[in-house]
Amino acid sequence: MPSTLELTLILLASGVFAVAWLKALGLPALVGYVLIGAAMAPFLPRFSHDSPASHLAEFGVVFLMFSIGLEFSLSRLKTMRQAVFGLGGMQVALTMFIIMALGLLFGLPWEQGLAIGGVLAMSSTAIVSKLLSERDELDSEHGRLILGVLLFQDIAVAPLIIFVPALAQSAGLGEALLYASLKAALVLVVILVIGQRVMRPWFQWISQAKSAELFMLNVLLITLGLAYVTDQAGLSLALGAFLAGVLIAETEYRYQVEADIRPFRDVLMGLFFVSIGLMLDLGVVAGHWGEVLGIMLALVLGKFLVVALLTGLFTRSWPVVLRVGLGLAQAGEFGFVLLALTLGSGLIDAESHQTLLAAMVLSMLTAPLIVMLGNILAKRLEGGAWVEQARDVHEIATRAFGIQKHVIVCGYGRSGQSLARLLESEKVPFIALDDDPRRVHAAAQAGDRVVFGDACRAEVLMAAGVHRARAVVISFAHLPSALKLIAAVQQLKPDAPVIVRTVDDSDLDALRAAGAAEVVPEVIEGALMLGSQTLLMAGVPLARVLKRIRQVREARYGAMRGYFRGLTDDLDDEAGGERLASILVDSRLGQLGKSPLDLDLASLGATFVNLRRRGAQGTEYGPETSLEAGDILILRGVPEALAAAEMRLAEA
Repeated sequence: MPSTLELTLILLASGVFAVAWLKALGLPALVGYVLIGAAMAPFLPRFSHDSPASHLAEFGVVFLMFSIGLEFSLSRLKTMRQAVFGLGGMQVALTMFIIMALGLLFGLPWEQGLAIGGVLAMSSTAIVSKLLSERDELDSEHGRLILGVLLFQDIAVAPLIIFVPALAQSAGLGEALLYASLKAALVLVVILVIGQRVMRPWFQWISQAKSAELFMLNVLLITLGLAYVTDQAGLSLALGAFLAGVLIAETEYRYQVEADIRPFRDVLMGLFFVSIGLMLDLGVVAGHWGEVLGIMLALVLGKFLVVALLTGLFTRSWPVVLRVGLGLAQAGEFGFVLLALTLGSGLIDAESHQTLLAAMVLSMLTAPLIVMLGNILAKRLEGGAWVEQARDVHEIATRAFGIQKHVIVCGYGRSGQSLARLLESEKVPFIALDDDPRRVHAAAQAGDRVVFGDACRAEVLMAAGVHRARAVVISFAHLPSALKLIAAVQQLKPDAPVIVRTVDDSDLDALRAAGAAEVVPEVIEGALMLGSQTLLMAGVPLARVLKRIRQVREARYGAMRGYFRGLTDDLDDEAGGERLASILVDSRLGQLGKSPLDLDLASLGATFVNLRRRGAQGTEYGPETSLEAGDILILRGVPEALAAAEMRLAEA
């Protein structure tokens, strides 16, 4: 029989192979952990819940609950309260009630049916959130609803861990539930009330030492310490870890703690799922494969129907209903924790435990395929939902009717709203597009010119008047959506400059190659502001600081070369009304092969600033560059000079 260290090494080695194998296949690593554990089960002694390796694997759940606690905040719950407490609460309650009712029909005690209902009500936070993240759907409508339900399920685990063992006490069940509730309430009040007052000063004192080792030891102490307190109170290790995360989430050390704890969580979670596979008795599964398959199909279909029907109360979009229903149709990792409690409390026998366990594992293994099927079916439904789409497009076209030479602001978050205020102050017409209905509703009530719409759709851009627009601004920092939007603008109006906001320079080449006129990284602008303040505090004269910042900006932003003005510069030229203009070089014109120098634009009063060529990595072109079809000339001058330059370009 292998020792604890040998068994731990075997589990670690199997986890390495599982992750490498599943990554190569493009599947979630969680599935591989379970499969490796199941494959190793016949060659290892039966995995016991009381073994040291089992306790080590249980710490994976502890750290997962701690991570969930770090994301738990009253402000987040307030914004997602309908999805969390509305849809999520109804899903858990209705699923438990239906399974309890079905259990009564088959002769099961109501306590057993209610406990199994709590087990099967859970969905996989690890699998579903990873799939949504990989598809960039976390901020979509169905993504927000799914995350809301998963968040409520994660929160509901804590009280279910308390009540499932209490259900086993048939005699005096009410007293047991009342006692468990009072004990849980007392522990929660003591930890939360005292913890809120102690946690921030304690972390401030620890951080003064400026020691990464001490900080990490402190995080482990608080996490495992509160887990020990709740365990000794008869609750659970996971509940204490969850409370520890909630307390730390209210401090300014939340993100540092989350980064430090992630390696422990991921490794130990892997051990936990390997242990789930080790608990599978393949002999029992093979002898009851019909029951396992039947329970799995009933679980997936039943949860899909329940979730889909409830989701229909929160949205009118059938594709969203389908995606949410299929996205939450599988069992969850916390269902395994509750199932182990159900077995330990004597609510189910070992054979039923194995059958349920196998059905839950099978549903999780098929979850990626089910979600993929949901996306395919939803896209077909979206093709048939042209009436709803047409209604949204009609509203956008109505709001954009009559606007000429305006700016289309794609995304109305903080950056988009700040830009809108600036445009309003300069009386520049604009229309803002955003696909967050709550944000659009609140902004529209305040009188802002924002409408609901997905700016990546060509029909939405057309309704917003992209053919009449002076420029398009992408104010959100999401590369896939930005590339899709740039491609749509290039197809509809190639000469419309697209200005893109990014976090840093990592995606600059890709965005410029796609056709972005300018990319504005927040990091660079923040560094310039930081540098200017530092130079001033260091005694550098203001004029020299402004000159240096202007030089950096002129070198960085091609469209501003020779045009960006500092505060100490002569502003008389601005009174003359000089501006930038983008002119498309049409293939039908007779100027192909010539250079801007040959056109003698200077005699007209227009200045060549830059030339943008689609698909080219570089954007630095000189006046001697030969013009090609599709090139976009960027010129500077007064309106009359720009109009004369455009007429000269149009000459055959």
